[in-house]
Amino acid sequence: MNLYKYVSNAINEKLGTKVNLEVPRNREFGDFSTNAAMVMAKSAGKNPRELAGEILPKLAELDFVADATIAGPGFINIKLRDDFIWNAATQPQIPKSDAPMTIDLDYGAYNVAKNLHIGHLRTSIVGDTFNRIAKLLGHKTYSWNHIGDWGKPMALIIAWIERLHPELPYFSDNFDPNTPVDFEIDPTELNTYYPAASAFAKENADFQSHAQEIKARFQDGHMGYFALYEKFLKISLEMMNETVKRLNILPFDYDLGERNAAKYLPAVEKILRSQNLITESDGAQVIVVKRDDDNKPMPPYMWTDSRGADTYDSTDLAAVYCRKNVDNPDKIIYFTDLRQGLHFEQLFRAADMSGIFKYENFEHIGYGTINGRDGKPFKTRDGNAAGLDDIIDAVNDAVNQRVIESGKNLDSDTINAIALAAVKFNDLLHDVRSDYIFDPSAVTSFEGRTGPYILYTAVRLNSVLKRAGDVPNASRIPLSTDERNLLIGVLDFERIVHSAFENRATDLIANYAYDLCQLTNTFYHNCPILRDDVPSDIRAGRLHIAKIARDTLAQTIDLMGLKIPSEM
Repeated sequence: MNLYKYVSNAINEKLGTKVNLEVPRNREFGDFSTNAAMVMAKSAGKNPRELAGEILPKLAELDFVADATIAGPGFINIKLRDDFIWNAATQPQIPKSDAPMTIDLDYGAYNVAKNLHIGHLRTSIVGDTFNRIAKLLGHKTYSWNHIGDWGKPMALIIAWIERLHPELPYFSDNFDPNTPVDFEIDPTELNTYYPAASAFAKENADFQSHAQEIKARFQDGHMGYFALYEKFLKISLEMMNETVKRLNILPFDYDLGERNAAKYLPAVEKILRSQNLITESDGAQVIVVKRDDDNKPMPPYMWTDSRGADTYDSTDLAAVYCRKNVDNPDKIIYFTDLRQGLHFEQLFRAADMSGIFKYENFEHIGYGTINGRDGKPFKTRDGNAAGLDDIIDAVNDAVNQRVIESGKNLDSDTINAIALAAVKFNDLLHDVRSDYIFDPSAVTSFEGRTGPYILYTAVRLNSVLKRAGDVPNASRIPLSTDERNLLIGVLDFERIVHSAFENRATDLIANYAYDLCQLTNTFYHNCPILRDDVPSDIRAGRLHIAKIARDTLAQTIDLMGLKIPSEM
């Protein structure tokens, strides 16, 4: 049950007007409050407190209201009936959208033959969590890892391999794709090819020019280049998937990027030219997307560059065309760095102008940067951008050190689960659009607003329930303040899930998890369950509350892509 929605709708119907419902900071005053009397007073020509007095009897008629009182200039505090809270909380919490959609989600965007780095962390974590939220609500989602597998980077890698191994047959114009080649690429070495080639190209004009030639011939179907590309593409995808597994991200529905999109370029160009949308500018073919009411620079969208080559812009538009034809989504949502905002605004306009996809059905969720303790973008000790595996390893080391200091003995799977929670929860905790500080030692604390604290609470609940054995269906028990607060917290789950989706705010899930853990641990400390002096009916009722809390917390943890270990 979406408790907030249920109560709000019932009050609106009873009063015959739309009122604002709030959750008081101090629940001692009530479970909900409303300023209905203050809003309605002017049109009714009455004093707010006087009108509030007339509203109270109407609210008392609602079956879930235990008490309603007036506070201040006319606020109304509402306390719910205990039996209503119990009955609602013991029902399954199954949030569902009233209008399910088909949604294409573009996140990941990994690059072939390059290590996944810190810039891929937020797109992966936030995109995956949003995907899980959408699926839970009943939306049909398709996740796209729009990989960088086309264009100049591929040409530079091929050129570098040719420089290292000129004897290989891949570089011959007469290459036979059926001929086996005795050449293996070490995965670790593969990750060095692009940075080395890119640096060398900046100092060597001949190498740069040769790479440009390779790019044109590769995209025109050179068999040898393509066979070599297929070899390192396979290795690169395997490395990507290993990191994705470490992050416990749902498998992508599509690992398709620029190469796949390039197949649709002729069809898209035909559409653009039929509407006279392509014009020439300094030798390049562009789409003018600037509007008369623009008050900031809006460069044209680059269809082909001055050499006539396909561009990142053109393959992105072709990718939209592909998705429209393959998935026919109601929405396409991109999760990338905030700094790509201009590019996506241009893309959305070009797609809308051409009739390929409507502007209003696009969204770009831009995320901020991850910084070190010095406030600057987080880097490794050698000054390079930190790789995702480096980050995970650093947090694993920090967790392991804390475990050693505590005198515990936890296996590697448990250490990995705690480290995963530390990394992902710390990211999700922040508004996706904001920058945040990443400190491995801080995020691994077992206390406070951290991933390990969330897991610790779930492990504690599982331990209690395991020791108790089967949890019988319990009759309602008199609810203490801590029991009431925990059950009301559980009943806020559906509202949070809907709000996280509607506001594209995955931080709501992380903060809800923390709040629920706070309520759970207060309940655990103040409401003994398995102690010998606890009456059997109270024990059964509290076990039932513990199970409800555990199930809701486990579902919240799953939405964040975390794993609950068996012990901590």
